[in-house]
Amino acid sequence: MIKVLENPFYYLENFHQVLAWIGERYDDLLNADERHFLATFSTLPQSSRALFVRMVMRKGTIFRASKLVYAEIGSTHEAARPLAQAGLIEEDPQLELDALFDLLQKPEIVKVFQLGAHVKHLRKADQLAALRQQYDGARRFSGWYAHSGDHAYRNLTQQLCDRLRLIFFGNYHQDWTDFVLSDLGIYQYEKVEFSPAARGFRSRRDIDDFLAIHQCHERFAEGEDPAAVIADLPPCAPDNEWLRSRRNKLLFAIAQHVEKLRDWPTAHAMYANCDYPGARARAIRVLEKNEQPREAFDLLQIALQAPESEAERQQLLRMAPRLARKLGHAKPPPVVLAQAERIDLSLPPPQEASYVEFVVRDHLSKEDAPVYYVENSLINSLFGLLCWDAVFSPIPGAFFHPYHRGPADLHSADFQRRRALQFGDALSQLDGDQYRATIRANFAAKYGIQSPFVFWEAVDEELLDLALECIPPQHLKRAFERILLDVKSNRSGFPDLIQFWPAERRYNMIEVKGPGDRLQDNQLRWIEYCAAHAMPVSVCYLQWAA
Repeated sequence: MIKVLENPFYYLENFHQVLAWIGERYDDLLNADERHFLATFSTLPQSSRALFVRMVMRKGTIFRASKLVYAEIGSTHEAARPLAQAGLIEEDPQLELDALFDLLQKPEIVKVFQLGAHVKHLRKADQLAALRQQYDGARRFSGWYAHSGDHAYRNLTQQLCDRLRLIFFGNYHQDWTDFVLSDLGIYQYEKVEFSPAARGFRSRRDIDDFLAIHQCHERFAEGEDPAAVIADLPPCAPDNEWLRSRRNKLLFAIAQHVEKLRDWPTAHAMYANCDYPGARARAIRVLEKNEQPREAFDLLQIALQAPESEAERQQLLRMAPRLARKLGHAKPPPVVLAQAERIDLSLPPPQEASYVEFVVRDHLSKEDAPVYYVENSLINSLFGLLCWDAVFSPIPGAFFHPYHRGPADLHSADFQRRRALQFGDALSQLDGDQYRATIRANFAAKYGIQSPFVFWEAVDEELLDLALECIPPQHLKRAFERILLDVKSNRSGFPDLIQFWPAERRYNMIEVKGPGDRLQDNQLRWIEYCAAHAMPVSVCYLQWAA
């Protein structure tokens, strides 16, 4: 149930919680400015601290007092004075024309610059362009808008606060709203036991490297020259796989960009120096595009001896015949893959717009054999419920703050290995009947808690009971083992539908393809796996009847 927050300073309490957490666990990694901020912030008046946090939580660094009106704070200008005296904000800051336009509304712009009829009706961006030639310097807000009756402030410590947020969360995609959503009961997080020493960053270098990689990512996204971005990419500590993965992900994205520009040598060099999944296959493809089939074929042979994943093996087998043909080699024997049963349907188009999966679901569903649209939700949820304790094991470095949706190393190559004992215990339940009780108990006890595997909105008790009665535990074990082989790739690609025959305690998974649609690579891999292990799976090809 969503609750109402009674404390009007809830956001300030959350901010202090972060500062206390960082002070307890990361003091040895902080620089002088960060340590000074943690030591002095609590000495400011409550209203000033609250105003500061309100600024930190908002977008940008420049604000008007008239836009910072909060009942619990009172006078914004009075609350701002101690912040200015402490050097946290600047009152009446110097503003360039562009920054001023971000603060002013169109009627105010017309008033401040006394715009004539030919300019005042233009769009705001066009007004700015028209005024740039006349105003190229910076002035204080009061100098631009002398009689506004308002005040402006610049937050001088936004970057410092962003660093503190990074140190706490270990990423930039979580922010202060996570606290609020948790306080309101919208998000619930598993309570994991972790030692005071558990933390996302182990050294100051880790923090600095993360910031440098993030800045390089922003520069690349803004269109800066890839060579300049790569030159500033830090090498990262050799024992920090998490940061190396972030670095390689950015390098892979840059290499893809260079490949699109048809700069084959540079793209190949980038892929060759990148450990991100898929880089080796792209390096082979770039060699082929650059008319170097011999080099491409040799690298492909090496890769085939030890594919990094099912996805890479799939790509390599697709390229092998083409490269062999270019080199005049005999065509390699085709790889025979296990095939799914085929279902062909010709149905009248629905009267109202609908997804093809829903059309097929409704057509195939019977009272004694219901069909559900589940896609990736069902098997992942069953896995997450059975392996809940394993996924949320307090492995060192996996959890370091109370707002984790899942372990920080979820996509690491050694995710399963580091929890081999816990996953072994969970999957061994599938050799008997205990798994049903565990899944049902976790469904009841953990309902609504954030999980990287469980789709609470898609799985109810009725579907859960049908799945547990109709899917043999051996099939669940096969599916769960494949998920653990490559969590990032194998959490997706499951068939769209599942049909149950409760009286016969059997099921069938069905992938639906509408007119002109084709199977995606990750779907092909799951279908092949299921067919190879006698797990019932079909592909339904739907055509619209004339």
